[in-house]
Amino acid sequence: MKSVYTFLSALGLILMMSSPTWAQNDRYQLYVVHEDHVKEGKIDQHHKADMDIVKAAKDNNMKGMSWITFVADDNRVMYLSPIDNMGELDKNPFEDLEKKMGKDQYEKLFDTYDGTYSKHGDYILRLDNELSYMPDGMNITPEGENYRRLVFYHIPPGKAEMAEEIAKEAKKLYTSKNTGTHYRLYKSGFGNMGSFFMVAASAKNEQEMEKRREETKKLLGEEGEALRKKIDETFSDIEVVTGHIKPELSYVQN
Repeated sequence: MKSVYTFLSALGLILMMSSPTWAQNDRYQLYVVHEDHVKEGKIDQHHKADMDIVKAAKDNNMKGMSWITFVADDNRVMYLSPIDNMGELDKNPFEDLEKKMGKDQYEKLFDTYDGTYSKHGDYILRLDNELSYMPDGMNITPEGENYRRLVFYHIPPGKAEMAEEIAKEAKKLYTSKNTGTHYRLYKSGFGNMGSFFMVAASAKNEQEMEKRREETKKLLGEEGEALRKKIDETFSDIEVVTGHIKPELSYVQN
């Protein structure tokens, strides 16, 4: 967590000035994602470090940063922090906590992470409100639905426009059929190698997720089959990641 924004900060303001498409608007919500690949047998130690930071943030009423923690079944841990624009990457997100705790106590918070992960890094995701299917209103943390199925659709060079059209077609089809499977569509951003869409669906548990997917498949029928064929022909790779949002490891400012 301490390294969130580290390699991004030097380029934040430059990118914001040179690429106006990164500015916050009604269509996109930007997120900084910090991702740890936790070593086998080290997940409990890693969670302990997360809980210590969350407790310190709550005890000190930390301002300036919120995050939602997702723990994948393969021991990847992702922290999603909303930002308004790329200029925020030039700031230390933990500055308020460090000032309130003092440098020595603040730095001790991160000692527990030592040796728990094999690699980690930071990147940007853009939540696309227009291509997401959330008929009850946008909510990335539906109450009681902490199970997640994330599907990464990797876009080969030259296929960006086709991928966009498929996403529009999917939204239109799901809307016309009023499907019970709702989803958020995120687009890769700065810090990612290659391009992808990440589609996130929520449910109470794996069993409910699979039930909804089966019901949706039947509801979409032949149109859904045709859409899946287009998807298979367009995207170079499709990766599925499952896991849970962990509220106890997350910090959301009041």
